[in-house]
Formats: sequence, structure tokens, C-alpha cells
Amino acid sequence: MMIPLGLLVVMGLVFGGFTLSGGKFDVLLHALPFEGMMIAGASIGALIIASDMSRLKLTLGGLKRAMAGPRWKAADYSDLLLLLYELTRLQRNSTPVEMEQHIESPEDSDIFTKYPRIMKDKSTVNLIADSFRMVMLNFDNPHQMEDVIEKRIETTLEERMIAGHSLTVMADGLPAIGIVAAVLGVIKTMSSVDQPPEILGVMIGGALVGTFLGVFLAYCVVQPIAERARSIEELDYSFSKVIRDTLVAMTQQHPPNICVEIGRGNIPERLRPSFDQIDEQQRNISRAAA
Repeated sequence: MMIPLGLLVVMGLVFGGFTLSGGKFDVLLHALPFEGMMIAGASIGALIIASDMSRLKLTLGGLKRAMAGPRWKAADYSDLLLLLYELTRLQRNSTPVEMEQHIESPEDSDIFTKYPRIMKDKSTVNLIADSFRMVMLNFDNPHQMEDVIEKRIETTLEERMIAGHSLTVMADGLPAIGIVAAVLGVIKTMSSVDQPPEILGVMIGGALVGTFLGVFLAYCVVQPIAERARSIEELDYSFSKVIRDTLVAMTQQHPPNICVEIGRGNIPERLRPSFDQIDEQQRNISRAAA
């Protein structure tokens, strides 16, 4: 929603100012399709040359997430804390066989399936399951546990940052590509120097559209979208940090509610559920289990 709104503001004020200052759209509209085809074709083609198929898929996925906004909402963080509370409580009070049923088949677990939005994200489910599996295998050194989980979530973050990096590289090249399109327009104009000044003026104006379009797309469209893609991935990274800190606290033999409270501290403030809210929900879970 924010990207379309921002583009509307940019387009409205830039071209509105151009119109109010006496600018005429005739030359702009005539040259725009051809200059746009050259600039878009060159920038997209360069991205294809620099990428393999998996990188292109990650870029398209990141662009889709940038348009949709952050994956995890405040309610999802509450669900994550409750899921981790139930699992840490079960790990503390049950046998390894009982715990294994939930970890080895999360899709059949009556704990995991309470939280369908989390279940839809296979990366998060696998991170939780694999982390608890390490605990079950007596991998209980807190520092090593933190290091292993941190390396895993950093690898995932690096993959999801590919979209922002690719779009930034594209934005960096767009002004130069705009100059290339403008030079081609000048070459076309120079081959028509025998034409009257009014025709040459239109041709030179059309050539300058390439420079304008390259700079405009770079700094008003592509670069802001790249920054949006990076900021969304960094925000969603907090979801994995909650899992990391909760599991590390569990290996330090803290009670389940303390583990969850430590994890809650890593949630961005605007998305963080209150202590009283989570405490009441934990009490409800404990009463239901009793």
C-alpha cells in the first residue's frame, strides 16, 4: 500500500510541477515509449546477465514482499511466543518420545497447528523444529546454540536481502543507461541537421527524455523500492531472533515463562505484545493442560 501511495505522490508532484511551470507533454509523451523501452530493456537485461535463475526468483520474491509489506504482524509475534512457550514447557515436562512427535512432524502436531500463519512459513517451522531437535540430542551449550542458530538465520537473511541488493545495483546503473539512451537520441538528431529548428528542437527534447527517465527511475522509483525491500527483511528478521533467544534461554535452564519473556524483548516495540497479555495467555494454556 505504501509503495503505490508514494509513487502517486512522486508522479503527481513531479509532473504536476512540470505542467504548472508551463511544460508541454507532447515531446515527453512522444519520446517516452521508445526511451522507456531502451532504458527498461537495458536495465532488466543487465540484471538477467548478472543473475542466475535462483537469484532472479529471490529478487522477484523480495519485490513481491516489498509490495505486500512486512510478513509478520503483532498477532503473529504473540502466536510465536505462545508456540515457543508450549514447546519449552513440553520439553521440560515430557519424555523425549512425546517431544519427538511434535518436532519430527510439525504438520501433525496439535501444538504447531494451533498457529496456522506460522505453519505456512516452512523456514520458521524448520528453524524451530531443528533447534528443539538439537536440544533433544543434548546439544545444550548456550553459546554454541546461539552461534548455530545465528549463523542459520543470517544465511536466510542474506538470501532474502538479494532482492534489495539487486534493485540497488539496478538503480545505480539507471542514470548511466539514461545517458546511453540520450546519446542515441542525439545521434538520431545529428543525422537530421538539415531539418527546420522546430523539428530539431523536438528531437533534442526527446533525446533528453532518456536522461530524465534514467535519473527519475533510479532515485524516485527503484532505489526507494530497494530500500523498502531491505527494511522489510530486517524487520522480519526479528521473528527469527525471538526464536534464537528463547531457545538459548531454555538451554540455560530458565523456566518456560522466563524463556518467552527473554524472547519477547527482541520484538520491535510497535509490534511487541504486553507482558500482561502474554502472561494471561500462558496461564490459560497451563490451565487447559491441567
